[in-house]
Amino acid sequence: MLVSQDEDLLAEAARRQRDGIPFRGLIYAHQLGITIGRFINDLELLALVGEPDDFDGRVEFLPL
Repeated sequence: MLVSQDEDLLAEAARRQRDGIPFRGLIYAHQLGITIGRFINDLELLALVGEPDDFDGRVEFLPL
């Protein structure tokens, strides 16, 4: 899975979802929408409660 603040990557993930192209998943946070501490805490939470396969083909937005 990828973790990014890049809007172009978000657009690519949306295109893949729309076209049915598989991808490992994306966790996205807008650069101005989250503090670094919150970013890290939310990533840790996702890592603890999920398995990598849970994120296949999905886009998760932070903050949670």
